[in-house]
Amino acid sequence: MKTSKESLESLRNEYLSEPFSEKDVKKNPIEQFDLWFDEAVKANVHEPNAMTLATATHDGKPSARVVLLKGFNKDGFIFYTNYLSRKGKELAKNPVVALVFFWPELARQIRIEGTLEKVSKEESEKYFQSRPVDSQLGALASPQSQVISREELEKNWETLKLSHAEKALVKPSYWGGYLVKPQVLEFWQGRESRLHDRVVYKKADKASWKIVRLAP
Repeated sequence: MKTSKESLESLRNEYLSEPFSEKDVKKNPIEQFDLWFDEAVKANVHEPNAMTLATATHDGKPSARVVLLKGFNKDGFIFYTNYLSRKGKELAKNPVVALVFFWPELARQIRIEGTLEKVSKEESEKYFQSRPVDSQLGALASPQSQVISREELEKNWETLKLSHAEKALVKPSYWGGYLVKPQVLEFWQGRESRLHDRVVYKKADKASWKIVRLAP
């Protein structure tokens, strides 16, 4: 192996961020997320909407992958995918999920835990039609998570492109959005000497959140 155990163990960064106190955060975690997300965009973080989505089977076997956040509101966080993919099948049986955003340029991480539900067909259709045509074709051409050759995938795409050259694409029934409804959100700010700031919001009731600090 090119990377020795010693060199791997020595890889580390010192975080010199400003203090992040539970006394100064927004009372609502979605508003705090909005603030941090805006700062990530302004800091030119590469793909600030990229987030790790962790799912699990009904018996608790986990899996994770990176997806893109495509919207958020007072109720939660929205992403889109193929409902017949591995994650879609897992979510159908176990709608409990976790999300992670990591913005190294700002030494920040946000962890979200909650449940999810499908967004409306109308909302999914609206977003599908807003996508570039090539992305729409990709959603139709790919039987996501199924075994396939590169040649077959490209042939599917080319065939669809030719057959839909003169007409609009229609969102397939197996593709659409999910809304993640958070129960816990953790905002992590890297600090010097590994004394990081961790501020956690826990759902107290429909209208309020309990805010606490955790040891790093």
